[in-house]
Amino acid sequence: MRVSTSKLQQLAIFTTVLTGGGVCTMYCLMQKKFVESDYHRLALQKLETCAAAMESLGAPPLKVHNIHLTDRMNRVEHHNAQMKIPVSGAKTGGYLYTFSTRDPHTKRWRLQQAVLQLRDGRRVDLLDPQTSESGQAGFTPLTTTHTFEQ
Repeated sequence: MRVSTSKLQQLAIFTTVLTGGGVCTMYCLMQKKFVESDYHRLALQKLETCAAAMESLGAPPLKVHNIHLTDRMNRVEHHNAQMKIPVSGAKTGGYLYTFSTRDPHTKRWRLQQAVLQLRDGRRVDLLDPQTSESGQAGFTPLTTTHTFEQ
């Protein structure tokens, strides 16, 4: 049984389009799952209530970008969630580094660490804005309970 070249081309195109659509759908569903999660929501609420961080970004308006799914900083386990959330405002942008734990009894997430790292190297600790640092590149954890990997 011989199959024509045009039929094979059509099959290849159809398979490519179907696979691409599936990948895009999975990407969008994963991003949506992160955005709707409590550990993501708690971190952004903390950012929005920190006047020093919002002023540094030039927000409002605050723009929250999609997380990089392949970044090893973004890791969610049963009782821990570590995120690197890209954010930007009118002045500048940066990353919101967060670490949350889930209480095994209440099943509620609790924000343990939230640090805004701006593009110019300044850092704002959202849980204690008075300890913010300026001009220091790179991110180092502020607590000893968990370390962020880069």
